[in-house]
Amino acid sequence: MSLRESIAANIVTTLQAMSSPVAASYVTREPFDFEKLSNAQYPAILVETASEGREDATIGSASTQRHGTINYRLTGFVKAANIDTARNELIESIEEALDADRTRGGFAVDTQVTTIETDEGAIDPIGGIILTVSVLYQFTRGTT
Repeated sequence: MSLRESIAANIVTTLQAMSSPVAASYVTREPFDFEKLSNAQYPAILVETASEGREDATIGSASTQRHGTINYRLTGFVKAANIDTARNELIESIEEALDADRTRGGFAVDTQVTTIETDEGAIDPIGGIILTVSVLYQFTRGTT
């Protein structure tokens, strides 16, 4: 499995195990229609690989070391009486879970939540969030 895939799998496993202040009921990398989820499947999180930037860390060698920063888009959905509170609790849970091991099980150098957006009530009675998670990792050219 590539480093990129190992990092994505670690994010999913980490989010599936989070519990405080809220546990996710459904975490997947496969797109889904949030309007077709049962109430028991909320909160739900879709993990998608987004953009990536790369640069050389060493030059002039057959085994060039490179750095990559992968952005993952985590789209979360909540359904509750107080949607804003539910969104905030899901954001906090995701951040706390990801911060527990910023190396993604040793596959990465660092992990950071870099942006947080909400649906601002556009999909009421469901609430939505989008977190961009940037993961810095190092690899040898030709081995990712």
